[in-house]
Amino acid sequence: MIELQQVSFGYPARSQLFQDFSLSFPEGRITSILGTNGSGKSTLLKLAARLLNPQQGQVLLDGKDIWSDKKLTRQARFRVGLVFQYPEYQLFESTVYKDIAFGIKNEKLSQEEEYNRVKEALLKTGLSEDILEKSVYDLSGGQKRRVAIAGIIVMNPQILVLDEPAAGLDPAGRDEILGFAKKLRDE
Repeated sequence: MIELQQVSFGYPARSQLFQDFSLSFPEGRITSILGTNGSGKSTLLKLAARLLNPQQGQVLLDGKDIWSDKKLTRQARFRVGLVFQYPEYQLFESTVYKDIAFGIKNEKLSQEEEYNRVKEALLKTGLSEDILEKSVYDLSGGQKRRVAIAGIIVMNPQILVLDEPAAGLDPAGRDEILGFAKKLRDE
């Protein structure tokens, strides 16, 4: 579904991270990328999720270069959901509900449709709807991470990219997040 073809990318004042690099992420699979700090894992995911434009090469979504046409770039934004390395920093609204609903505010849904989408996304992450009116700042680290993931899931992306989803979590939290990812893939 997503393919990087002969991609080159580097940051100013740093050596080239990727030079003529190719990789594909097949549909229906969970792919893990392992490497040391600074090796380019997050940059690779940002390239795949269209947050960074490669200096050379192509990022293909269903065989089409997402940077070749503004319409394709926009479509990719809605088809690929990225949860950042520290998703708790993605939270900014006053309540869990508002934070999850933020991404669908422009869809002109009825209040009931919006509430149902938010609730469904929250439940998929293993959290209960009784936290919807809580402040995002009153949640545990694992809960914040799941709320951030729910904020992406509510938009119904076809592809979910999680940048170090288990970073900083205890073993039980790590197992929950990874089990959750498998459950989403199966759905």
